[in-house]
Amino acid sequence: MDRTHHFFGQAEVLSGHLNIPLMQDIKQQAFVKLPAEGGYRSEQAQNYRLEGVISFETAYTQVSGSQSRKTGHGWNTLVTSAITGLNVLDVVTADRVVAQISTEHPLEGYTPIVTFLGTRFENLKIGGHPVNPVLDLAICGPKPNNDQQYIQDPGFLGRVGQQYAQINSAKGVPDLIAKKYNASLLNPAKIKTQAAAAQSNPNQTPKPTIECSLVNSVAQGLPGTSFGHVIDVPNFGTVYLANLIVDDDSFNLTMIKLDLGCVADGNADMGNGIVNGKTVP
Repeated sequence: MDRTHHFFGQAEVLSGHLNIPLMQDIKQQAFVKLPAEGGYRSEQAQNYRLEGVISFETAYTQVSGSQSRKTGHGWNTLVTSAITGLNVLDVVTADRVVAQISTEHPLEGYTPIVTFLGTRFENLKIGGHPVNPVLDLAICGPKPNNDQQYIQDPGFLGRVGQQYAQINSAKGVPDLIAKKYNASLLNPAKIKTQAAAAQSNPNQTPKPTIECSLVNSVAQGLPGTSFGHVIDVPNFGTVYLANLIVDDDSFNLTMIKLDLGCVADGNADMGNGIVNGKTVP
């Protein structure tokens, strides 16, 4: 039986909303979306400056989708979002930030192989202090057995559980972070039940999601407190590094998420890519 793959991939380098020091939406920069039939698209941006709040020197995004020419291989999707010369209020700075996701959906079955090769931070600093994130590009692990979804795969849930435990083992974990990374969210039975309910009634029941990170830890000595990939910076806000959200084989990676407070108020996502192709039947 012939099968058809509908590609999905999109990327942007920056988006968000500010309330203070000015009220303004941060429009999507270098947004690009892959057509369902695949192909290649790219966008570039340079010399971006939002007053004295956020700036970058250059940035680009690209998305591509095609069927592999290798025997026995399926459909490949690549999403990239790269930023150079990033500066947020002279607090968060980086020479280069790259988010990259690639997937291969199989000729038989539906669950893809996913990799994050190329994803990285170069000379990331907070308040002038090097951050040096410890990356785990294999957090999703190998493709689950028996075409199981990643969010129901015991191996993936186990690795995320270890990450949650590390976050909550730190002293003084804020309630919001403790709730966000609570081990009860990884209960396989609850995830399976919610997934079945979402499939039968998608308009009323949200799909289950797992939120984790490609960063397990950062260097100490920062001007703030780190809880795994989450850094609470006094008089600035909360920084989430390499934040990854996985639902039914959709992968949404944001390299820097900011929840700003005090000198600035609002939120911003930097270096974002999403992949979620579908094969029929």
